[in-house]
Amino acid sequence: MAMEPEVLEDLPPQGQVKIVYLGPVAPHWEVHRVFGDSQVIDDFRQRVMARLQLLPPHDPQFRRNRERVVRDAERERLICDWDLGYDED
Repeated sequence: MAMEPEVLEDLPPQGQVKIVYLGPVAPHWEVHRVFGDSQVIDDFRQRVMARLQLLPPHDPQFRRNRERVVRDAERERLICDWDLGYDED
């Protein structure tokens, strides 16, 4: 049975990850667990790597895939921090 969106918003996060851009040489990304269940984080890491593995941040596809990763993190109730190696503002 699916939970109502209002109920999901009231639940505490079940983990936190930091996604780090490593540079122009593949693999471009690492996903670090800050806290949370390691199995949930490992499953999330696999999905992130499938979306971002060959995409540097300046690639036009990166923005769309980043939004998908953020939505996935929200569904899993994960706090998702990004370190792209530059100031995003």
